[in-house]
Amino acid sequence: MADLRVAVVGAGRMGSFHAATVARRLPGVRLAAVVDADEGAAARLGGELGAPRVATDAAQVYADPDVDAVVIAAPARFHADLTVAAAQAGKAVFCEKPMALTLPDADRVIDAVRAAGVVLQVGFNRRFAADWAAARALLDVGLAAGGIGTPRQLRSVTRDPGGFDPARVAPDTIFNETLIHDFDTLRFLNPGATVTEVYATADALVEPEWRDRGLFDTAAVMVRFDNGATGIAEACFEAAFGYDVRGEVFGAGGMATMGDGRRTGMVFSGPAGRAVETARSDQELLHEAYVAELSAFADAVRHGTTAPVGGEDARAALAIALAAAASVRSGRPVGLAEIDK
Repeated sequence: MADLRVAVVGAGRMGSFHAATVARRLPGVRLAAVVDADEGAAARLGGELGAPRVATDAAQVYADPDVDAVVIAAPARFHADLTVAAAQAGKAVFCEKPMALTLPDADRVIDAVRAAGVVLQVGFNRRFAADWAAARALLDVGLAAGGIGTPRQLRSVTRDPGGFDPARVAPDTIFNETLIHDFDTLRFLNPGATVTEVYATADALVEPEWRDRGLFDTAAVMVRFDNGATGIAEACFEAAFGYDVRGEVFGAGGMATMGDGRRTGMVFSGPAGRAVETARSDQELLHEAYVAELSAFADAVRHGTTAPVGGEDARAALAIALAAAASVRSGRPVGLAEIDK
């Protein structure tokens, strides 16, 4: 079977990681092009990874018959348009989260992908992390077979290591780009259930001087499901100890906990007490998950199968994010029906 030829759109932090994965970590997959509006950034990344082509306009690459699929890792505000254009050009698409920033744009993406008959996968990496996959397996086997049973309470946490520039953070980023991972995780760990209501609180506790400008850097969100389960999602843009991603699902058959930010199992005991080394970035903590999600995408494209996390999943997580933002502004619970009209 010929190599799958993949172009990466976006040469920033995440695009660079995905491009390296395509070029070096996936057998049978080849980096065909790097695209970025910054010609220098595209040239540097493409040169480093040996891409045969670099471009500043995604349309040029979409028209190339030597490109089979694209990975979109441009800024979030461009995701919907880039995905629609790729689908219309007949290219399979892996799109970083969020797939879109509004529900009409999410619907536009889903419609374009369906009309073109191409594979779409969205970058919800926790589904591919070993801990989370193992917890989901305990949900899929059923209570009688020794599983967790129907979830009663769930929790998902994302805390970044800090160092962000508040001037570059849009007001609802904590919901649309950070907690959207947790919203997808809660849905993943409560299979078959539908979110009915969201109640959220948020504030600027890391950068309080930005509060009046609408920046939220710390948030907690309660999510209610139609099967009676309650989920809690928490996020903060600064954790002094590193990158913190954890989860928990509790049901009649027991409880599964996921996530460990330690680099190794080593614990140093010394005069100052005990200390462990912790992961300092998402790409370090979730390295294998990032690789696994692109591997799953490549398999879906090769075999013409449905991607494991698609447009409808992305739309559902976005609806929760929009409801959370609306809840903070209104100071009350917001039903999903109010958002998804």
